[in-house]
Amino acid sequence: MLEVKNLVKKFQSGDSVVTATDDITFTVPDGQFASIVGRSGSGKSTLLSLLGALDKPTSGSIVVGGQDVANMGDHQLISYRGKSIGFVFQNYNLVPSLTALENVMLPMEFAKMPKLERIERAKSLLAEVELEPDQMDRKPGRLSGGQQQRVAIARALANKPKLILADEPTGNLDSATGKMIFDLLHQLSRKENTTIIVVTHDLEIAGKTDRTFKLDDGKLVK
Repeated sequence: MLEVKNLVKKFQSGDSVVTATDDITFTVPDGQFASIVGRSGSGKSTLLSLLGALDKPTSGSIVVGGQDVANMGDHQLISYRGKSIGFVFQNYNLVPSLTALENVMLPMEFAKMPKLERIERAKSLLAEVELEPDQMDRKPGRLSGGQQQRVAIARALANKPKLILADEPTGNLDSATGKMIFDLLHQLSRKENTTIIVVTHDLEIAGKTDRTFKLDDGKLVK
């Protein structure tokens, strides 16, 4: 369960203070697929950064799996990001010198999982996102955009995170491939019982998620 309560993030901009997220409160149960929509500058990226512990709120709480992320120290946050959060980006962010299989194994290596277990889980995850066996040994440059995003999703699932955060994961894909990626995320949220929150500009696709949150000037619009 993700529980966000009275979340506020303020920035100093010159002589004025900008409130990027303004008293935001919501919950997302385990295994649910939610989307965040809103115009540019509405606070979507800031909210995602706060949820992923890439930034700290001015006030409020973010509770994931019973842990309040907002009150964690720096060392705790590093562990939280590595074990409890999976990130999926618009530009995939795969390591170009590594194969698809090695990219998925990488976060498990940081988590000190034994090598044979890393290989077995990486292959299983890549099969789950429907990557063919021969494609697993290819480097990102020899994969299509849709295939690279599948690898990125498998990598995000590597350490069995409680929460996956996806920032415009279909932004660089054609509409048909983008729909396939969204459908895949939806299936994985159920199968892995992982909460997935995606920021998207595509209102049609967002409308197909379990629930949609709309931000306007840092406020949650009902």
